[in-house]
Amino acid sequence: MIRSASEMRAAARASLSGKWGGAVMVTLVYLAVMGVLPASIDLKVYDGVGSIIQLVLIPLGWSISVLFLDNLRSGDEYKVGQLFEGFRDYTRVAGTMILTGIYTFLWTLLLIVPGIIKSFSYAMTAFVLRDNPELKFNGAIEKSMKMMEGHKFDLFYLYLTFIGWGLLCILTLGIGLLWLVPYMQSASAHFYEDVKAEYEAAQAQGE
Repeated sequence: MIRSASEMRAAARASLSGKWGGAVMVTLVYLAVMGVLPASIDLKVYDGVGSIIQLVLIPLGWSISVLFLDNLRSGDEYKVGQLFEGFRDYTRVAGTMILTGIYTFLWTLLLIVPGIIKSFSYAMTAFVLRDNPELKFNGAIEKSMKMMEGHKFDLFYLYLTFIGWGLLCILTLGIGLLWLVPYMQSASAHFYEDVKAEYEAAQAQGE
């Protein structure tokens, strides 16, 4: 059974309790690397070198998601080194996340709404990669789509409940992101645990 949005947020806060310092530090490093490094490239060469750098950094986006899943399971403190986990399996992680982006972009070309819907279908792909090392590319994406059947609106609504935090980030000139990113990522990880449990229960009943 999928918990309500308020229960998910409460679970996220519980996971972060006493560990906000580490979570904020990890987020700060992530935002600094993703923002400062590409921006430091001269505009004249940005299209080439900057694009390459963005491709190289794709595993960081994966890592910032799965580290909150790992830590809610283990109860460990957040460590900056976890941000670089994705580079250990670069081809599988980067290839799958690039493919996810391409599919979302192609659906968006049809209409904005189908693109948004598909983005929620693919939303569990990063977590699927973490839990299923044998899956990659379309295999991981398709499993995410199966997990999200009937739950796309649930995730959309969960994200919608963070709108107040989003406004706070704007008012603080982005400083609030240091707390919003861990909060949302942790809530997303809890959401994944619920849809995964439901999916596995359905699979077991079908056998």
